[in-house]
Amino acid sequence: MNLERKVVLLIATSLIASPTMAQTRVEVVHVVSKPVERQVKLPGEFQPYLAVPIVAKVSGFVQRTNVDRGSVVKQGQTLATLDAPEMQAQIVEAQSKEQALELQRAEAEAKLAAAQSTYDRLKAASETPGVVAENDVVVAQKTAEAAQALVRSYESSIKAAQAQVRAVRDLGQYLQIKAPFDGIITERNVHPGALVGPGSGSAPLFRLHQVSRLRLVVAVPEALVGAIVKGARVPFAVPAYPGETFYGVVTLAAHDLDPKTRTMPVELVVNNADLRLAAGMYPEVSWPVRRPNASLLVPPTSIVTTTERTFVIRVKDGTAEWVNVGRGARIGDLVEVFGPLKDGDAIVRRATDEIREGTKVQVVPAKAS
Repeated sequence: MNLERKVVLLIATSLIASPTMAQTRVEVVHVVSKPVERQVKLPGEFQPYLAVPIVAKVSGFVQRTNVDRGSVVKQGQTLATLDAPEMQAQIVEAQSKEQALELQRAEAEAKLAAAQSTYDRLKAASETPGVVAENDVVVAQKTAEAAQALVRSYESSIKAAQAQVRAVRDLGQYLQIKAPFDGIITERNVHPGALVGPGSGSAPLFRLHQVSRLRLVVAVPEALVGAIVKGARVPFAVPAYPGETFYGVVTLAAHDLDPKTRTMPVELVVNNADLRLAAGMYPEVSWPVRRPNASLLVPPTSIVTTTERTFVIRVKDGTAEWVNVGRGARIGDLVEVFGPLKDGDAIVRRATDEIREGTKVQVVPAKAS
């Protein structure tokens, strides 16, 4: 009996003298905090910088077309000429009306001169008492005023007729269909002899695109919207030129997410002076992702994911502490995490949920790899 008691005392003494025998041995690494820059491959689409359908403002027959599909045009260049004989008839009619009103005004001015002369004579004679009745003077005065009002009326009508002539002549300038900006004709839908007009249901005469600059539209996922930097120079590649890298500059963001795709359209401007790129191409954009603050990085083996939570195990004062984190992008051999950690925190290198929270642990040196 005494022998058994001695053995128990010996074991207890041994455990007290060597407390590390009851601790879990773990290797630790330290949380790294540093700015992270990476690139995500996103699809994009080229659109012309400017695009417009060219339509006829007035009705007429196509007399001549000066361009075709693929023609490079300059601003103000004549693309087509229309013929509208009825427009010339309208000009002649408006001019005839103006001339008729001019003649009527001349006649009215002659009557005004006669009426004014009669009034002046009667008024002068009325200064001698009894020579002219006062009523005659009043009648002459009213006649002169009526003649003057008629002249003013004709003058207003002449101005209106002149404006009508100018309006018809101004419409005549639309018989010359001109390019509103520099670009390339991408579509031609008319031939000489065709009747065209401003009807909304008809196809445009031409389509003009400006492709010396292009808009590159990229649908940026919601998770990357915070990393959009206006003015950033972004690389991209197109299947038509394998091995080549092109660049665009971020200029516009929609600031609104598509409710179906949860993406935000962002526009880049791409210089295309040599016209190698074309609207409608689908480039692969290497979208830069830059966090505004430094990111926390840990080895992937330090992250434990269960059905309930994702966490790392921080070692603090020899005790295991579960710290909930969110997993971010993989950066080289490390993984970006978000949570209540800080730079330099010691965490278990090979974490598992078998190391329970509050467990006493012993840090051992990492094995040489």
